Amino acid sequence: MGNPYEILEIKEGASKEEVKRAYRELAKKYHPDQYGNNPLRDLAEEKMREINEAYDYLMRNTNDYSNSSSNSYNSNNDYADYSSIRMDIQLGHFSEAEGKLSRISLRNAEWNYLMGVINLKKGWYDSAINYLRTATAMDPSNMEYRDTLSRINNMNNTYRQPYQNSRYGRDSDFCDICTTLYCLDCFCECCGGDLISCC
Repeated sequence: MGNPYEILEIKEGASKEEVKRAYRELAKKYHPDQYGNNPLRDLAEEKMREINEAYDYLMRNTNDYSNSSSNSYNSNNDYADYSSIRMDIQLGHFSEAEGKLSRISLRNAEWNYLMGVINLKKGWYDSAINYLRTATAMDPSNMEYRDTLSRINNMNNTYRQPYQNSRYGRDSDFCDICTTLYCLDCFCECCGGDLISCC
């Protein structure tokens, strides 16, 4: 990681409040969700990962005595929210979980992961994949994020495969069946029978 102050575009010795404000501005600008399928999405993910690392480093290592009690309360509150959000998801309380997520300002890997899980539970697969990709890009070493993304990708491919096979290159199978039935019907009629009755 480079100089965290330069990455967040703030002066050295900035307070935690200034760090948070800079982080929020940059997150709005570089969050990968804004880029959709744009080729710049990969660069945005890389930039967002760098911003998150700089933010985490400065929040851990910045002494800001005037705000230390409120900052520790906020970070603990975010942590408590994540554990209660996971509980809400397990209990099927998706709107409560989503409401709690919307009140958390730091959109880190865990935030994106939980939002992806909620979207998955609601059946919104494209949104779920986007959030899970972001979470995995922000924290590539997290096996839970990677496994969930891998499972949803496999599930998505399995669901789409029959549709793709029927549309691309497999129509000949259907024609083969029709041709075979027609030939059998003709053969049966020649022998006095009728495989496919016309009336």
